[in-house]
Amino acid sequence: MGRRLKVLGSLFAAILLLVGAALFWVTYAPAIDPLEPGSLDFSDDEIRRGELLALVGACSACHTAKGGDPLAGGLGLPTPFGTIHSTNITPDPETGIGRWSFAAFARSMREGLDREGRHLYPAFPYDSFAKSTDEDLRAIYAWLMSQPPVIAESTPNELPFPFSFRPVLAGWKLLFLDGTSYAHDPELDEEQNRGAYLALSLGHCGACHTPRNRFGAMIADRLFEGGEAEGWLAPPLGDHSIAPVAWTLDDYADYLFDGWSEAHGIAAGPMATVADQLHDADEDDVFAIAAWLESITPEQSDEDRDAALRFAKARDWPPTEGVLHDEEITDPVLSAGRDVFAARCAKCHKERIAKSQAISLGLTYAINAPSSKNLFNVVRDGIAPPLGVPDRKMEAIALTDEELSSVAAYVRWHFTDRPPWKDLERAAAAH
Repeated sequence: MGRRLKVLGSLFAAILLLVGAALFWVTYAPAIDPLEPGSLDFSDDEIRRGELLALVGACSACHTAKGGDPLAGGLGLPTPFGTIHSTNITPDPETGIGRWSFAAFARSMREGLDREGRHLYPAFPYDSFAKSTDEDLRAIYAWLMSQPPVIAESTPNELPFPFSFRPVLAGWKLLFLDGTSYAHDPELDEEQNRGAYLALSLGHCGACHTPRNRFGAMIADRLFEGGEAEGWLAPPLGDHSIAPVAWTLDDYADYLFDGWSEAHGIAAGPMATVADQLHDADEDDVFAIAAWLESITPEQSDEDRDAALRFAKARDWPPTEGVLHDEEITDPVLSAGRDVFAARCAKCHKERIAKSQAISLGLTYAINAPSSKNLFNVVRDGIAPPLGVPDRKMEAIALTDEELSSVAAYVRWHFTDRPPWKDLERAAAAH
């Protein structure tokens, strides 16, 4: 018996040793030597190109805290696992990336490792950046290292165990990180391929517009079926779109540049920030993304488009202020919602007689979405207009939970033919 226990003990110890060795092997990454001061030299063209590519990647949007210095980090990014704070990516040698060589920078973008070899959380979308070319990464690196250095210590993340234990990210990467670069699609022309590359790599469009699994990884075979980001629903794209009127090349280009489309409305939430970045990006790059999105969007016949527009317009309220639709409502919730809409919403959301007005509500994603989340966001918080359409501001509307849930039920019923949203009272109280 004693001999058997000794054998079992030795076997258990050997297993622990092997597990420990395996864990060390998958989690260990060596540090990369610090950069020598004064060893960098970039051309003006490379720096300018990097600046434009950084706009496509919206680098400053995540790495700049509200009211903080550009690129100095500190922005809190909410995730299902806790809050992750962005880091300082200015060239400060102590608190930023001033001692990072290009090799260290490229490794972080593709493998999610910092210069010291620590695993980075995929809130930094290296699972998309991994598809980027050396040329583009080098240009972004050139631009970042040419920015003013800012001393800004990292804000600690707010993550419970085990998510705070960075070595677990090695397992996440083994399961979900695809490090292959973008592959040229022979079915697309050069502009569309450029757009696909930018959208799938630096633009990391899938990070918001793709559903994620319980581990927070994009579900690879459900690309662009719609996702969630920062408390907003991100709509499905391309052939997954649920927009009543199909997106065209002009729609995509207008929306990406200005955050506004005449057939789809205004960008809000995280997408407004993206549009503000793209507003100043390289026109050819943005049009390339629009061209690729158009290529994956099924065409809509003129008859179907006209029918969708007629459907939406027929449900608009009359342009005369204070005039109500003569519609029969027996449901008390819908009736109460119509009263709220008449008193608080109809002043702006009525039949368009000028392009300065909002579009038909029935065309918007907020009303057609699978839940009321986006509608609640814009009602409670308003919409700060993107740079391209500064006059299209929506003020927040102060409603009680009961008013919010009833008006949400009404607009869904009145402006669309989609099934009613469920549990609106509970959702309004939790919002």
